[in-house]
Amino acid sequence: MAATAQAKSKTPKTEFSNETYMSWFETMSLMRKFEEKAGQLYGLQKIRGFCHLYIGQEACAAGAVSALTKGDKYITAYRDHAHPLALGTNPNKVMAELFAKETGASKGKGGSMHIFDKEHGFFGGHGIVGAQIPLGAGIGFAEKYNKTGNLCICYMGDGAVRQGAFHEALNMAMLWKIPVIFVIENNGYAMGTSVKRTSNVTELYTLANSYDMPSEPVDAMNVEDVHQAVARAATRARAGDGPSLLEFRTYRYKGHSMSDPQKYRSKEEVEEYKHRDPIEQVRKTILEKKIATEKALEAIEQKVSGQVEEAVKFAEESNYPDPSEAMHDIYSEPNYPFIMD
Repeated sequence: MAATAQAKSKTPKTEFSNETYMSWFETMSLMRKFEEKAGQLYGLQKIRGFCHLYIGQEACAAGAVSALTKGDKYITAYRDHAHPLALGTNPNKVMAELFAKETGASKGKGGSMHIFDKEHGFFGGHGIVGAQIPLGAGIGFAEKYNKTGNLCICYMGDGAVRQGAFHEALNMAMLWKIPVIFVIENNGYAMGTSVKRTSNVTELYTLANSYDMPSEPVDAMNVEDVHQAVARAATRARAGDGPSLLEFRTYRYKGHSMSDPQKYRSKEEVEEYKHRDPIEQVRKTILEKKIATEKALEAIEQKVSGQVEEAVKFAEESNYPDPSEAMHDIYSEPNYPFIMD
């Protein structure tokens, strides 16, 4: 049967290095500053189309990246600005993509919802709800087939588990023992509809029980818990034991998208979660352990603010793609081992 919260509690708590705490603080601060700026720029119509911010969910990406290794692959839905930043993608490229400029990570063709970075193993950014789930299983299958020792971590929102593709992918992944970690970023709402209004099963990690897949809930407002859960799942995957399902219990401070008036939840609810802010938890730990001073942390915040401002300048000064680019990167040239007539 699937692993439970009780099984999770038996795992000894990992001791993290000072460098890890500092890296988390800087990475999550960069995500937060970047997304705050993206929200401002959307209001100024510098960014067009859809725009889904990650503010509040930073630990979901930061904790996973610190737990995994180079060569592992990442794929997610359309709330995708923060993941490449956590992986090390240049903020200039991410911002330029939001501006639809040719210097963007996807050459200005993907915009906010379709960011890719092959160099860092980031497979997108997908706008169709749940579409990335079977893709994640397929990427994991490729890693197994090629015997790389790597895995794929596949993120989705809580609304995506209503898609049939979710269940089909979990079944196949478990049947073939694919090295993939399925992650439900459960921020409580599928657009504006709460989980309890759409499902008889509100403990989403238990959906894995149908496939005898190991699973567990994770306090994803805490980056330490995220790291440890992903590390456990990665160990199983690399050992050939197949996939896991993690339910990251998190929260977004902003609306589903920039056009969301958020009338479905109270201000008190949002403020309650802000008291558990993932960045502030790391700041508190750093100060309590005397890893760094408040002044040092402020310097990091100034540094990432500068990076974001530089990214905006870069995006502003970049050119839009030439119209002819619309016909490029559509088809891949065949590379068959035989000659076709």
